[in-house]
Formats: sequence, C-alpha cells, structure tokens
Amino acid sequence: MASSLTKDSARPGTPGSEKTFFGHPRGLATLFMTEMWERFSYYGMRALLPLYLVAPGGLNLNAATATAIYSVYVSMVYLLAMPGGWFGDRVWGPRKTVAVAGGVIMLGHLTLALPSSGTFYAGLGLVAIGSGLLKANISTMVGHLYDGPSDPRRDGGFTVFYMGINLGAFAAPLIIGTIGENVNWHLGFALAALGMALGLAQFLIGSRHLAERSSVVPTPLSDQEKSSTLRKAAIWAGIAVVFYAIVGFSGNYTLNWVLVPLTLLGVIIPTMVLVRIKRDKDLDRGEQSKMSAYIWFFVAAAVFWMIYDQGGSTLSIFADGSAENSVFGWEFPVSWYQSVNPVLIMALAPVFAWFWLALNRRGKEPSTIVKFGSGLVLVGASFFLFLAPLSIAEGGHKAAAMWLVAIYFVQTVGELLLSPVGLSVTTKMAPAKYASQMMGVWFLAVTAGDATTGLLSIAGVDLNKTNIVALEATLAVLAGVAVWMYRKKVKALMGDVR
Repeated sequence: MASSLTKDSARPGTPGSEKTFFGHPRGLATLFMTEMWERFSYYGMRALLPLYLVAPGGLNLNAATATAIYSVYVSMVYLLAMPGGWFGDRVWGPRKTVAVAGGVIMLGHLTLALPSSGTFYAGLGLVAIGSGLLKANISTMVGHLYDGPSDPRRDGGFTVFYMGINLGAFAAPLIIGTIGENVNWHLGFALAALGMALGLAQFLIGSRHLAERSSVVPTPLSDQEKSSTLRKAAIWAGIAVVFYAIVGFSGNYTLNWVLVPLTLLGVIIPTMVLVRIKRDKDLDRGEQSKMSAYIWFFVAAAVFWMIYDQGGSTLSIFADGSAENSVFGWEFPVSWYQSVNPVLIMALAPVFAWFWLALNRRGKEPSTIVKFGSGLVLVGASFFLFLAPLSIAEGGHKAAAMWLVAIYFVQTVGELLLSPVGLSVTTKMAPAKYASQMMGVWFLAVTAGDATTGLLSIAGVDLNKTNIVALEATLAVLAGVAVWMYRKKVKALMGDVR
C-alpha cells in the first residue's frame, strides 16, 4: 500500500495529511485497511459458522437449528447498527466507537475459539455487538475525510472503501475457511481474531490521519439524558436477568428461549421504526408520501435478503452434505463458496456502473423501481435454479459444484440491481428529520429478512426441501412483479425522487 501514497500539492488542505491514497485523503488508507480486516474476520467466521454448527466435530446440531442460529446472528448484526450509530452520535464519537468495536469483535472471535458451547454463544453475541458498533460509524468517518457532499472525490472514495470490504470478504473463506474445516474449527475462529487485531492495530496507528471531527461527539447526551438512558438500560437488563434466571433454575431452558425473542425483535423493531416515522406529525405531506413509497422498497428488500442471505446458511449446509465440491477432480472446502459473491461483485460492479451510464446517455436507463423489481425476480430465479441440484440430491446423487456457483452468480446480479439502488433511494427519500437515521432503517430490511428465515427454521421448516424453496422463489418473483405492476403508483408517491 505504501507505494500508492504520493504528495498532493494541489490540495494541501486535505484533512489529516498532505499525502494521498490513490488520490484520496491519507486517512482513507487507514479506514480501507480497518474495514478490510474487519470484513476478513467477519466473513471468515460467517463462512465457518453454519458448517461448525452441523459438524459432528462441532456442535452437531440439526440443519434447522443451525440455520436459525445463523439467521438470528446476521439479523442482530444489522439490527445493532442503529444503536451503534446512536453511540457514535451521542456518546463516544465515531473514532472512539470504532476503536471500542474492534476490541469487542476481537474478544468475540477469541471467545469463539474456546472449545465450549457456552462460550461459543457468548462469542457470537460479542461479535454481533462489535459489528453493529463499527458498521454505522466507519462509513461516517470516510465521509468526514472530504469537503462536504460536493467534493468531487467523495463517490470515488467510497468506491475504494467498498473494495476493501470485498477484498476482505473474498480472502476470508479461502484462508479462515480452509484452516477451520481442514485443521481445527477453533483455530479458524482464532484466525478471525488475528485479522481483527491487525485491523485494530493499524487503525490506532493510522488514526492521526483521520479528520479531527471523527473524534467529536456530534450531539452529546445531557446529564439528564445520560441518567435516564442508564436507568432504562439497567431496568431492561434486570428484567432479562431475572427472567432467564427463573427459566434456567426451573429446568425449562432451551436454546429457543433466546432464539425466539431475538427473531421476534428482528421483525417487530423494523416494523415499529417504520410506523413511528410514518406517523410522525412533523413530516410534511411530501415526506409522508415518500415514506409510503419507501415502505414498498423496504418490504421488497426484506424478501430479497431473506432469500439472498440463505447463500451462507441453506446453500452452505446443502453443499456440505449433498454437493460434489470439486472442480476437475480437485476438492475444495465448502466454505470457499462464500468467496464467489465478493469476487463477482468486484468483477461486475464496474461493468454495471458503465452500463447504467451508457444507458443514461441514451435516455434509456431503467428507473429505480424497475431495477428493484428485477433484483427481486432474479433472487427468486436463483432459488428456482436451486431446485435442480435439490432434485439431483433427492435422486441419491451429488450435485455438481457449478450448480451452486450459478446460483450465487444470479444472486449477485440481483444484488447489484437492488442493493446500490436501495442505498441511493434511502438517502434520497429520507425525511429531513431522519436524514442521519435512514441508513440504519435500510439495514433493518436485512434484519427483517433474516429474522423471518430464523422464525421459519425455529418452527421446524426444512429450508432445503423442494416445496419450501419453490415457495420462497415464487414469493420473490411475485414481489418483483408486484413492484413492477404498481410502479406508476409508487412513482407518484416518490414525488420528485427518481
């Protein structure tokens, strides 16, 4: 990376340093590497998680329980992004919050590395909390490096930053997955801790290059608010401790006593947040109309992520037991499938960006609604494609690895149609009062989708059955068609947003 640092004589006022990172503020290198290592640790652990849960040498759980745990974990990561952003805004400031988050994530992975089922769940909780704290604040610090929204380098800076995400996500399954599956599960989790330790170390060393405002608490809590918040937190924590102590001492405790409340929270909280914003009397008629349109996008996105995130659970568990995980006779670890999506993102994202610009010049670029609907149809199509390897497996044969690669390919194209558009439309349609909170609201769509998957798994639904996969695929396609059919109504509700 050092070779990419050059003097920037044209912009001596760049925050933090006169050196640049590929023409961007030097602090971007710090955040790029922090995010890369954090994603390395997160996606490495995530690639191992469902396999460890079902493995005889792991926790040896059934597929439904493993999928429920995985889905609840992912939904909590995204749910905790909102309080994570709140901590950055009101308690510690973004820089301190990210530093603390890195330490919590590292401790979580180290806890996962201990050979005990009790500590394993505690480790999952710590990684989820740390990821929620970090996710909302590190992107904010990227924005702080630039001279406001009008800085021409800003969009390019975020593009470079997101490359760090995909580099970490690509490398993690290949390294952590291989060690975890072929050598020792807990050594794999320990490698994830090492990755986060490297990220945290270089963040602390390179933090001098970050913008000064990253250390500022934008809207600090008053003394009265602090005492009120601590009191409420203590009350809720006390209720939880008493409740679970009663359940535990009565001998009735099972894992579902934790999974069911968390999955319900993953559905209820996103719903409550949307209802609260929609019913806010401070919003004018135009903002209310845009929120009505946004609910369409939110529900559609929840359906999308419900299917898409099963690429790390349902598909992974299927591959573990029913796929021929080899190419030209060379066998590879199941976790390697999780590297397919990030490498496709890195390859296809520039193509899509060029394609949209080319269509835009000709006045033929599809609308946000059409892109969104197409993304839903494609994720549904990926599960219709999944029916082929399922039927092969039901016939007593192993499905070829390329079936799974094809499924991930279709899902990635759907993601490139829906996810960037969802992020963009969220910022465009956000009411002024909730401008800084709406990105957290968008993440709640992931929470709702994964929590729904968790609820299905807890209810005993086998998500690797042909009829269930076909039902989910049909639901996604119908949702995509509905978005397209009602595009004029949604477009009218969106007002001046395009």
